[in-house]
Amino acid sequence: AATGPAPHLKRTGGAATVKAMLLEWCRARTRGYEHVDVQNFSGSWGSGLAFCALLHSFFPDAFDYGSLEPSARRHNLALAFATAEERAGCAPLLEVDDMVRLPVPDAKCVYTYLQELYRCLVAKGLVKTKKR
Repeated sequence: AATGPAPHLKRTGGAATVKAMLLEWCRARTRGYEHVDVQNFSGSWGSGLAFCALLHSFFPDAFDYGSLEPSARRHNLALAFATAEERAGCAPLLEVDDMVRLPVPDAKCVYTYLQELYRCLVAKGLVKTKKR
């Protein structure tokens, strides 16, 4: 897995700015996906579809997004985390059981996972960052 701060998300302005940039990146990558409306790092990710949409935007051949159901949380989360690990080399920092057990995902855990996913995608050259 990639290490260090996420390139291009590291800007002056502190953690709030990085969070806002990461949230906007997730929102932009998942725009247009059915049943996905990324507004935060907690409830927006509960069904697993936002994770699936984000990964599908990079790996459209990995699975058929159109066949996914919002109510199949366990399946969606398992699919997303497996795809992230296999295709992006992203460490499995979130557990499907933990995510399903909570009515609303923990924002800090989701944020940490998305930072790691972003770093892995940058390391694979799938996300272009601006040179300083």
